[in-house]
Amino acid sequence: MKPALVLPLSDPAVALFPHLQTIMPDLKAHFERAFLTIPDTTREQQPEDIRLLEGDDFFSLFSISSEAPIGDHFAFLYRQAAFAAHPKQILHLCFPDRLSFALRTRHRERFLADVDALTGEYLPLIFHRSESAWATHPQNYFELESFVTRVGQTLFGKTLDYGWCHFVIQAGQLREIIPQIKRHDLSMVAELILYVQEDVKTRVVDWLAWEDPFILGRDAGELKREREDSLEETRKRLSYVLPMAELLAKFSVNGKG
Repeated sequence: MKPALVLPLSDPAVALFPHLQTIMPDLKAHFERAFLTIPDTTREQQPEDIRLLEGDDFFSLFSISSEAPIGDHFAFLYRQAAFAAHPKQILHLCFPDRLSFALRTRHRERFLADVDALTGEYLPLIFHRSESAWATHPQNYFELESFVTRVGQTLFGKTLDYGWCHFVIQAGQLREIIPQIKRHDLSMVAELILYVQEDVKTRVVDWLAWEDPFILGRDAGELKREREDSLEETRKRLSYVLPMAELLAKFSVNGKG
């Protein structure tokens, strides 16, 4: 049984669909299906693209309100995928922009090899960003997200990316975790990890380098400097980093979020 993709699809910049169409042959060759949520604004902005997805049996689409908090959005999608898939099916919880970057750059062969090599015994698994992958990200991204990792090290003695970009788990285990998720914001992705952190494995990869310059067609150095100088970008990351740190502290006391 091939694995399945689980992708929250939000495309406010109207930039993702051309990339998604380009990588479709690779997706269909290495995955059995893809579960996607479609926010109503994306459906309104790109109706033809959505109709193409709806006409393709590879995709299972779930509509969701654009007003839904991001944690509720993700939890809804993960619940739908977990209960639709076979309990033993491997689910890749990830993001379409990062998939496109991995498959359309020099990382393609390594990414596909990592996907194809996974079996249930290696799960659950977080793909961690390597040192070289982090070096491509704006420094404020790295410093703030690394703070959550350091909090986890202090509280639990584990070095984990609680704000992960690519998490792999079998559907049956995800079914057990989802009913326990309480967070409505982005800290819910950290909450997922807390319930498996005693058993979760990690693998460091280069293909989780920063994808935004590729997706947006921007010069990497210029965009990186813009983001590093942007107070708005720093506040955006604080808006989920601080709740994640608070969640980890609370979980260390009572074992739940």
